[in-house]
Amino acid sequence: MKQIVLIGLGAGAAAALLFASVLSGSALSIILFYLAPLPILIAGIGWSHWSALIAALAAAASLAMIFGGFFFVAFSIGIGLPAWWLSYLTLLARPAPNTTDVEWYPAGRVVVWAAIFGALVVVATIPNFGWSIESFNATLRSALEKLFRAQLRTPAGTPLEIPGADTKRLLDFLVIVTPLGIAVVSTVINLANVWLAARIVRISGRLRRPWPALPQMQFAAYTPMLLAFAVAGSFLSGMAGLIASIVAVALFTAYAALGFAVLHSVTAGIGARPMILGVAYLASTAVYWIGFAVALIGIADGMLDIRGRVSARRGPPAPTIQ
Repeated sequence: MKQIVLIGLGAGAAAALLFASVLSGSALSIILFYLAPLPILIAGIGWSHWSALIAALAAAASLAMIFGGFFFVAFSIGIGLPAWWLSYLTLLARPAPNTTDVEWYPAGRVVVWAAIFGALVVVATIPNFGWSIESFNATLRSALEKLFRAQLRTPAGTPLEIPGADTKRLLDFLVIVTPLGIAVVSTVINLANVWLAARIVRISGRLRRPWPALPQMQFAAYTPMLLAFAVAGSFLSGMAGLIASIVAVALFTAYAALGFAVLHSVTAGIGARPMILGVAYLASTAVYWIGFAVALIGIADGMLDIRGRVSARRGPPAPTIQ
């Protein structure tokens, strides 16, 4: 128990430092900020979810003492509690029926939880901008306009006026896509940190569960229905439509991860596989509709069993000559 507490406190200190590094304003600090959940996840996956919980609370409390009580809530909701819960699920297991084996919590469901927390982070910030959709959009637009003015300066350092209707249309567009983009980024960061923490723990020899076959991961049966409700809700007006859109985009990001799992599976044994996967990853980060297409592949696999069909067509592997 003493080791669990000490590991938790150390991980909490590291997470708080990574989180606070963003105040420096450097480009590197953004990367460090995104890695803030990593120490908590390592503590949870490598030692115990109690270590992760201690780390989350210790980091939030230390940030609150230095910067104010707001940071306790911000860190807890945005980083601490999601990292603790994801580490808890990663090591969740139960006895398999009629055998002595153990069933570990499926990797696909961890991915869905990462998306849920990605959406929750954005939804939790909405009250800071306004309780109605009108006040939210107005406050966000004002913040983006100030950001533009800060970037557009004369040689003497005086802020420039934002010119033309084109820039105003761009601001209107950013007001719509910024919450959705943050949900995508938050989901990806959650997934990247869970994967990286598990890899680090595995290399250290402390990973207690077998490494999952990620190309074969599947989502729970309720996930398509959850996505369908979110997409349908996104057509609502007002704040309900905004929240549903955020959830829908986060779930589409999870399905993009499933789509890449399908690509990894169906390209197994193909000589050009590294190039195919590399192009797919790079293109999806540069062009949003390619990422959307990969998500559709993940959705289609759930309905059509693409991986199963390809595997059946290939047949059993050829026997090796001893």
